[in-house]
Amino acid sequence: MPELPEVETYRRLLDELLVQQQLVTLEVLDAHVLAVPEDELRQAVVGATVTATHRLGKNCFLELSTGQVLALHFGMTGDVGAYRHDHDRPRFTRVAFHLADGLRVAFIDPRKFGRIRLAGSIAEFQRAKKIGPDALAITAEEMQQGLGKKKTLIKPALLDQRLTAGLGNWIVDEVLFQAQIHPERLANTLTAEEFQALHAAIQLVLRTAIEHEAVYRHFPASFLIHAREWDDSATPGTEAHRFCPRHPKVEIGKHYVGGRATYHCPSCQLLAT
Repeated sequence: MPELPEVETYRRLLDELLVQQQLVTLEVLDAHVLAVPEDELRQAVVGATVTATHRLGKNCFLELSTGQVLALHFGMTGDVGAYRHDHDRPRFTRVAFHLADGLRVAFIDPRKFGRIRLAGSIAEFQRAKKIGPDALAITAEEMQQGLGKKKTLIKPALLDQRLTAGLGNWIVDEVLFQAQIHPERLANTLTAEEFQALHAAIQLVLRTAIEHEAVYRHFPASFLIHAREWDDSATPGTEAHRFCPRHPKVEIGKHYVGGRATYHCPSCQLLAT
């Protein structure tokens, strides 16, 4: 599922391909991904120039010369791509934006859970969808203010996009591991120092993921993600990735918190009694 690092990678690509380019044709191959009538979308984008790109959480925005914004959400399997000829069109392209120079930019989505929307502004979209501050922009103090009085488990609280936008399941596990906080701690039991550690961990995890363009096998061996049974690239040919990077004899545990598969270190992330 595209999380904040993937969406930021997509945004950077779209910024390179689309900014100051005019959209001359809208090709809709599957209207299922449109959250706006096709005619309305076509009227809004054809002839418009993309003036900037933005991201809020897992949402990507194309700012148009008309003043409107195109909001892209990538669902579970969304992606973007570019091509010039039909025979090179990426499989599962649902919508293509044609540019004057012949380049076509594809919104790709095999499972069709992604959505393309129109909004008057990013702020309007944020209010309508009740999305909180972006996870890269929120401060430790804002995080403590939003979570510090909640008698809910910290993991599902961090997954709530109304409180902070862009944190997905593996990211929250990684953040809590780096901050050495148990995923079942109650949010209101965290100290100011722990909120500072949590904030620093969010910055570390997201910026590392973006730096590596969300290619997880390139993440440092000190990251928990390698224990998620995706690959052993941090410790090739061994089982070391199943164990805590800080405590090589302690195996990473897996259980469910709020219905979500959750990984944590039973030695680093203690649950206070």
